[in-house]
Amino acid sequence: MKKGWVIKGIVVDGRRGMLESFPDIPTQMCQFHQIQIVTRYLTQRPKLKAGQELRKIALQLPKINQYQYQKRLNLWYSYWETFLKERTVDTEKGTWRYTHRTIRSAYYSLKHNAPYLFIYKDICYAHLNIPNTTNSLDGFFTHLKDSLRIHCGLKKKRKILLIESLLWD
Repeated sequence: MKKGWVIKGIVVDGRRGMLESFPDIPTQMCQFHQIQIVTRYLTQRPKLKAGQELRKIALQLPKINQYQYQKRLNLWYSYWETFLKERTVDTEKGTWRYTHRTIRSAYYSLKHNAPYLFIYKDICYAHLNIPNTTNSLDGFFTHLKDSLRIHCGLKKKRKILLIESLLWD
């Protein structure tokens, strides 16, 4: 509320802890960043069928609703559950690890972030016009960074004044 800003909703890019940080404000996970997280774990061309199918679900995020998403993710998990629980044992060290760690990580990222991926479509928040990605915000910050780059010799205090003047005009 300081400076006249009222925060109606938040769109986050997936930084740990941000989704739960503002319980009273509708928080949307950027769908683009969620797809990027899954791609980082699985690559653009996963070799295993489980990874290929999971990536397809992730790529459908902007085109489907929460019910369809949850149904597809649950069906995928019920089919691949045993596969995800496979372990590789290191007999020399006496330890084990999950065999398909990256696919597990991609799945658990999609599962954990599921409640935040469709806030923009939620009927309770429809009047807020929350976007499903951070694209417009990223473009705005690019403008701020470009303005700061032009005035690269400014001291910190003057940079703050420049940013404030750009934000409040």
